[in-house]
Amino acid sequence: MPLSRPVRRATHHNRLVNCNGYLREDGLWDIEAQMTDIKTHDVDNPERGGHVPAGEAFHDLSIRITLDTTLLIREAEACIDRAPFRMCGRIGSAFRKLEGTRIGPGWQRQCKELLGGVEGCTHMNELLPVLATTAIQTMWPSSDKNVLAEGAKFMLNTCHTWGQSSDMVKQYIPEHYQAADLIPVEEQQ
Repeated sequence: MPLSRPVRRATHHNRLVNCNGYLREDGLWDIEAQMTDIKTHDVDNPERGGHVPAGEAFHDLSIRITLDTTLLIREAEACIDRAPFRMCGRIGSAFRKLEGTRIGPGWQRQCKELLGGVEGCTHMNELLPVLATTAIQTMWPSSDKNVLAEGAKFMLNTCHTWGQSSDMVKQYIPEHYQAADLIPVEEQQ
């Protein structure tokens, strides 16, 4: 069912997030995300020649992570092609801190520790959870047992469908299934 019909309105801002997953010829996986912010009106900005014209990207940033089948990040690269301030582009290399981390339970918390606050970029950090889910969607379903096992661990208990007592978990990954009446109350909350 689509959203209800909105009240008459005018667009002021468009944020586009585009993610792609690729299987490389060397057996590794590249996951890329790009985010652009475009305004429908000119924005005063002394660091971009006085203003950013309507329709021109206010932000344009990209990140690529290279993973193996266990979701270990082998390489990370980030770039900021357009931003409101010149110094924004300097933070791209900080995202190499993701190298050696593994997408799975606790990964987003680890990303915050490595790249939160002044150590990262708010908008680039917003792409990290999207990269993780894009990686899972890209690599799964897969006949590779590592991908299936890691993907299941990542998704388990992240929503009602993936709850460890759900019929879906019971049917597709029964080794992770646990009847609701056997789950301790503190784990159900």
